[in-house]
Amino acid sequence: MEIYDHPTFHMACQQFDAVADLLEIPAAERDRLKFPKRSLTVAVPIKLDDGSTKVFPGYRVQHHLTLGPTKGGLRYHPDVTLGEVAALAMWMSWKCALTGLPYGGAKGGITCDPGKMSRGELERITRRYTQEMIPFIGPQIDVMAPDLGTNEQTMAWMMDTYSMHEGHAVPSIVTGKPVSIGGSLGRREATGRGVAYLVNRATDTVGLDMSKCTAVVQGYGNVGSIAALSLARYGAKVIAVSDASGGIHNAKGLDLWKLEKHVAAKKSVTAFPESEPITNEQLLLLPCEILVPAALERQITEVNAAQIKCRILAEAANGPTTPEADAIIAQRPEIFVLPDVLCNAGGVVVSYFEWVQDLQSFFWGETEITDKLFRILETAYTQILAASRKQKISMRLAALSLGVRRVQEAKRIRGLFP
Repeated sequence: MEIYDHPTFHMACQQFDAVADLLEIPAAERDRLKFPKRSLTVAVPIKLDDGSTKVFPGYRVQHHLTLGPTKGGLRYHPDVTLGEVAALAMWMSWKCALTGLPYGGAKGGITCDPGKMSRGELERITRRYTQEMIPFIGPQIDVMAPDLGTNEQTMAWMMDTYSMHEGHAVPSIVTGKPVSIGGSLGRREATGRGVAYLVNRATDTVGLDMSKCTAVVQGYGNVGSIAALSLARYGAKVIAVSDASGGIHNAKGLDLWKLEKHVAAKKSVTAFPESEPITNEQLLLLPCEILVPAALERQITEVNAAQIKCRILAEAANGPTTPEADAIIAQRPEIFVLPDVLCNAGGVVVSYFEWVQDLQSFFWGETEITDKLFRILETAYTQILAASRKQKISMRLAALSLGVRRVQEAKRIRGLFP
């Protein structure tokens, strides 16, 4: 479908086609599994602070509704397109099925630069986007969450807009909102904690001592920063991190507590006193035991895949490794890959917990939530590792095949209506 023409969507389709071949999915079923059930494009007009009016393009893609409502983040970024959003929605479908969540995948976005917008402009664009989406969202239809460029406050505005339309508070319309209005303890930290938990499990699998491991994290946002701090708690030494402005490196290890204060004050990791500057490209090639790409998709390509020097590649971002890079990494058995559909699943798992808590108006403690999260990730990791070893396939192909197979079986059992 030409409307989804985008490198990231082509990449997601390549991955699906490889899985479909492995599972011998009939041709008649492939397009129904691959292409989104519903894709929305809306105009989002708002008044800017200078009094002018600007229209922003907004998107929401709901990949499938076979297992329950769709679930997925909302991102604000200058490069958001329908094709990119469709790819992310597809990956979310496999991720939810893989971890046993009763959801289909979804993703949304607005093409804007949140860094250049005021708080008032961000609130207006969020509320208008939510209003445009009201016919197509709901606690049993489509539930949004924060993503790149959005946060707890964004979700609070969305919840309020939807609740005003309904005439009563509907906390289950979004996840990742503040705890004070129905958010879940541990949701903000869930993705990063999950990444670190799975890395720790991977060190056991490949025979590494975490206390002797060095780690490099590309993308020091919510996910990357929590992943770095969590890896440090497991004993790893974080030697380099980066954000959109650049990166920093200290071979002796970064003081993450001081770095947190620096980022809070400067809004960037750059110019951190106890470090040397490094580019994002250089950072990916640093020798380390653990490499965590936690930024945008398509960061590890055929250009640099042969040069990365890690033992564990933990994909905290969505789609950071292209299929061409995958083929190169497949020839490097020393690299153990934690694929994105598993590695960053912690966020949607605890989003599910938040949704359940909101629906029943009964909330759990953070220890209980973290324990439940790790149990689900452990089950998924064990299943993927077993499938990878039994079938002699990559961890990515094993993970995707488990997710795709579960969606395929659900569609087959439900049948085709009418």
